[in-house]
Amino acid sequence: MFYHASQTPDIIFLKPRVSNHGKPRVYLSKKRENTLVYLCNAIEKHCKQVGFEYDGIWQKWASYGFTKDGILQIDEYYPNATFETYKGEAGYIYSAKQIESYSEQEDIPHAITADCEVFVDDCEYVPDAYEAMQIAKGNGEIIIREYADNSPAMMEWIKKTIVADYDNASLHPEYREFLKAKFCFL
Repeated sequence: MFYHASQTPDIIFLKPRVSNHGKPRVYLSKKRENTLVYLCNAIEKHCKQVGFEYDGIWQKWASYGFTKDGILQIDEYYPNATFETYKGEAGYIYSAKQIESYSEQEDIPHAITADCEVFVDDCEYVPDAYEAMQIAKGNGEIIIREYADNSPAMMEWIKKTIVADYDNASLHPEYREFLKAKFCFL
């Protein structure tokens, strides 16, 4: 099975869309739990909550990586980031049994991309993305590293990375708005 998360209901065919990689693709995972992070975009959610008007393609917030065993690890770069982003956010996990043609996505374990439409075989409604993450965490399917658990070296890396991201985001005012709101050192 292949999985794709969205806040859009009633999808029958997943259609290629442009994301951060700049090319139209359908993005899926071979692991359902890995799609949970796509049920909400922290940048878009923040901007809409504070009334920040933006009509471009939303930058994606991706403070996660993978362990050497390929387990999704969410890292909180600011306090309560996971709760704040995902609590109460509903969405859908679509699944497909077959895909005509796809490529492995080398930079993300278990991820694939397709250039063509993908027929949806099943849909699971997720009423609360945060609760689904807590279940996956309890089952050992994902890791959530809380902000308070960051080492001093990690805190320094976060600061350096966020300052660089802010400096390089002149074409993404929505991303800059989000960073300024979440990181007091900007």
